[in-house]
Amino acid sequence: MIDEETLQKYDMTIGIECHVQLATTTKLFSGADNDAREAAPNTVVNPIDFGLPGMLPVLNREAVNLAIKAGKALNSEIAHVSRFDRKHYFYPDLPKGYQTTQMYHPIIIGGHVDAPLEDGTTVTVRIHHAHMEEDAGKLTHFGDYSLVDLNRAGTPLIEIVSEPDIHSPAAAKAYATELYRLMTYAGVTNGDLYHGNMRFDVNISIAPKGALELGTRAEVKNLNSFRSVERAAEHEFRRQVEQLEKGERIVQETRGWDDAKQKTSSQRSKEDAQDYRYMPDADIPPIVLEDAEIAEIQATVPHLPPYFRAQWNEAGFNKDIIDALLLSQSSAELIERIRLSSDADIAKRVGFWFLKLVSKDDAEDGPLRVATADVADNYYIELATMVQDGKLNSNAGDAVFEEMNKTGEAPTVIAERLNLIQVSDEGAIAAIVDEVLADPASAQAVTDLRAGNDKVIGFLVGQVMKKSQGKANPALAQKLIRERL
Repeated sequence: MIDEETLQKYDMTIGIECHVQLATTTKLFSGADNDAREAAPNTVVNPIDFGLPGMLPVLNREAVNLAIKAGKALNSEIAHVSRFDRKHYFYPDLPKGYQTTQMYHPIIIGGHVDAPLEDGTTVTVRIHHAHMEEDAGKLTHFGDYSLVDLNRAGTPLIEIVSEPDIHSPAAAKAYATELYRLMTYAGVTNGDLYHGNMRFDVNISIAPKGALELGTRAEVKNLNSFRSVERAAEHEFRRQVEQLEKGERIVQETRGWDDAKQKTSSQRSKEDAQDYRYMPDADIPPIVLEDAEIAEIQATVPHLPPYFRAQWNEAGFNKDIIDALLLSQSSAELIERIRLSSDADIAKRVGFWFLKLVSKDDAEDGPLRVATADVADNYYIELATMVQDGKLNSNAGDAVFEEMNKTGEAPTVIAERLNLIQVSDEGAIAAIVDEVLADPASAQAVTDLRAGNDKVIGFLVGQVMKKSQGKANPALAQKLIRERL
């Protein structure tokens, strides 16, 4: 087992290639349905997907539009002219024998992603390019034979290729998470990680600290969760350090990730670009775009996570609330509407309620799915105002919020039905305070408070709340206790 001191002798460098399945209705070059999640094998296909003789591809224009939107989310340039090429690599699950991709003239050029880290800092990862391509099918292996399912063949993808700007497993996870948010918020992909809507290939190399050249990289393929990106990077770093410490060399190869065993294993040696024999695809005309056309398409992209962070940081939201809200695009948009139509304090209070719905692992497998009723924005504002004005205590506010998301009822209706409206009538609460202070059970607390022991006031307020069945305004009860003592 490699110790931490030995690990500190090496630097890790990571670049990530991310395949993003585009949210089109049909495939990239055929009219077959692009959603095969519940389909039987080889049913969501047509003659183009089977690669039958004489079948010519027709480019899906909506896939181009989504790539243009992705370019905005990546802070990238969109090429005025991009072209498709044929990648001649043997794919058992692509019957035509090559993959249609963009090698020499990709549609998305440059760009960067600013990924927030857990400690509040940010890692900036440059984008080399992103290109459009078709996906391959799927092989299922059974002992000495395999079956092919071509439902996924021809699915439109963009492959986002980062520069090697990542130097820790935590930063790799942060980048993958932010890339996911950007692509889903922009409407580029449906973001179903379980069904492979986004898959991450993590390229990892190590070198002695201070070395001027990068080490030989290994590529860990087809990771489909942010946690697996982080853990595969951690494992691969240790594996490569261990090999170098033994005097062995690192070979350029493709490796798979076994989530159950939490380790990588070799799959095949990694080819270089020339081994794929790329050539221009003469069957597909170039994509030619004008600036006005690009601007019109990108103007339809909604607010992205960096916009929400900037607005909420300025409004004083804490990091936990921001992170929780960004798990769900609908929640983020809701809170921003509330902030704009009421004020930051009301929005923060509603955001805190949403934070309570989120567990630490909710971000691992895609967007937050909060099962809520169709609740009007003004109901959230009304509920937050009731708590702010002392009509409900914080616990009652939590209860009403939970019930409101189940039923869609107005908060006042729920609060009255559950008998949660807080009593703020000074005369009524004063009578209960006098009763509590006269109770022999409170005698010691009264003596201690008069002697300067301020901690005991919590006990006295608790007694008031108990006698009022939780309806007394605790702030008013404390004020009256202090006045009397």
